[in-house]
This record gives sequence, structure tokens and C-alpha cells, in this order.
Amino acid sequence: MNIALKSLPNMMTVMRLVLAPVVAVLIWTDDVTGGYTPALALFILASISDFLDGWMARRLGIVSKFGAMLDPIADKVLIGVCLLALARVTHDGWLFFLPALVIMTREFLISGIREFMAGRSITIPVSQLAKWKTTLQLVAIGLIMAAPVFPDVPFVNEAGLVTLWLAALVTAQTGMTYFRGTLDHV
Repeated sequence: MNIALKSLPNMMTVMRLVLAPVVAVLIWTDDVTGGYTPALALFILASISDFLDGWMARRLGIVSKFGAMLDPIADKVLIGVCLLALARVTHDGWLFFLPALVIMTREFLISGIREFMAGRSITIPVSQLAKWKTTLQLVAIGLIMAAPVFPDVPFVNEAGLVTLWLAALVTAQTGMTYFRGTLDHV
């Protein structure tokens, strides 16, 4: 297998890290044509790369420690910066802020727990529900970003908010599960 193919999953993960602040800045402009439309396109590309990089690495047997470490960081950066940028421009108030706060808080806490456990040479595997959590977060953010791009499509923003609340519930559930799983080691 050639070197370029072996490094493709990691290159996609790095691309997601690079795209994240670009998407956030585009959202921050609060402009449909020059902001939300390209932000949505880049966000969809980054979201698809999240699935593809892991699938490729597993399918081709090229899972790396670097990729396993960087992939969840790239996800958290993409989701986090998009939530922060959307918080600046949304008119949904606490309907957006509360689930976004739950998501951001969980991500920071679980990252800290993972770091602490790694210092004790204990790894915490990612659960299937945690993978669905990330998917729900990406779908919710995509829908909320799509609302100003597709103003004639009814209920896009509302569907995004409902999905964001569902994502926050699943996020809290997975956070509690991880936290309970580490209590014996603390």
C-alpha cells in the first residue's frame, strides 16, 4: 500500500481541524451568501470526512495512534467552534444555549477524564452511543446552519433545535456512563 493512501485518513482529520475555524468565521459573518452557504458546504465536507477517515482506516487496516488520538479532538474542535459561532448569531436564546452548554461541558469534562485515565495507563473505549452522539451533534449543527441558506424550507431551524436537544440528552447520557466507568479508578 502506498504512503499517500496510508496517510489519507490522517490527512482528512487534519483537514477537519483546519476547516473548523474557517467554518466558524464564515458563520460569524452572519451573511447568507458569503457566510452560511460556504460554511455549510465546508461543514458538510468536514462531517463526511469524519465518517470516511475512520471507515478508511479500519477498512484498509491502517489505524494509527496519531489518528486515534487526533480524530476525537478534530470532532470536538469542529463541533465546539461551530456551537460558539452559532451562539453569537442565533436568535433562539436558551433553546440553543442550554443544549450547546451541555454539549460543550460534557466534551471538556470527558476529555479531562480521558487525560487523567491515560496518565494511569487506562484507556476508555469510545462507545457506539458516543458515535451516535457525534452524529446527532453534526446533524443538528448542519440543520441550524442550513436554516438561513434555505429560508423557504419550513422548520429547518426547529428541526435543528430538536436534534440539538436530542444530541444534548445523548451527550449527557454518554458523559454519565464514562464518568461512572472511571469511578473505580479515581
